[in-house]
Amino acid sequence: MRLTVADAISPSYFVAIAAIQLGFFRQEGIDMEFVFAPRAPSVRSGALKNGDIDFFVGSPYTVLRSFPGWRGGVLLCAISHYAYWFLAIRSDIKGEQGDVSAVRGLRLQAAPDPGLTMKRLLEEAGIDFERDKVQIVGGPRGTNPNYAWDGVDSIEQGLADGYWGNGLRADLGVKRGIAKILLDVRRGDGPPAARTWTFPALVTTERMVREHPDIAAGAVRAIVKTQRALRAEPQLAAKAAERLFPAEEASLIAYEVARDAPFYNPTITEEMVGHISRFAREIGALKGEVRYDEVVATQFAPLWQG
Repeated sequence: MRLTVADAISPSYFVAIAAIQLGFFRQEGIDMEFVFAPRAPSVRSGALKNGDIDFFVGSPYTVLRSFPGWRGGVLLCAISHYAYWFLAIRSDIKGEQGDVSAVRGLRLQAAPDPGLTMKRLLEEAGIDFERDKVQIVGGPRGTNPNYAWDGVDSIEQGLADGYWGNGLRADLGVKRGIAKILLDVRRGDGPPAARTWTFPALVTTERMVREHPDIAAGAVRAIVKTQRALRAEPQLAAKAAERLFPAEEASLIAYEVARDAPFYNPTITEEMVGHISRFAREIGALKGEVRYDEVVATQFAPLWQG
């Protein structure tokens, strides 16, 4: 079996990586290999559908690129709850944390898929991109699968005044002294609705669930065990990261996991699906309504309780 995540050097999907590195998949009798995903979203999103990978971890709305209407793809469990994005801006720009108006006149770097969430959040907060002269820009060119430094590099190279990304990306800029956190969406900064637009989820295909329900169930159990272990002992994250993370990123991962641990919950509720479906429609990724049991493999819900 093969698993990939939307961004490898990241706390957002780290539970899945830790489940492999700490041996929890192996405990379930699953020989799971972690593979780095291609940088190109169009290539990455097709890997699950065409069988190059068996499990994917990312925002649910990104799966819709390969599985329109969620037909053929299914969510097995949540990796954690709520939107997990941060907006960091240059440390010399005026603006206190939570003040969305501070983005006026700025160039903000964001990867394509996460950038959809940032754009929608700023619009919801009353930012008019043309009137307020806000630009969304791409990051430095390159093929490195490590996105962690894209935001910092964009500021240092004069390409952007701020960047959108996971907690590790934000904290690398803070640690270097060139950035400060403007928005922490998960903990309430920005429009209240934005907190519920997405969450990281473990995704597989309906075929996997149908043909190998034991493997799908084992994957859920592995994630649940890993969430519990990291909540109890965040320092385990350093061990899980040591073979995949560069040294500076690895030095921060235990802190990142400790901060996120209260949100480690495998449950996916009908309300959560309602929120993410509404957001997917707003950004044009989904047409029409979908039922909860069309999106979530509800037969595995009892496993969420551990």
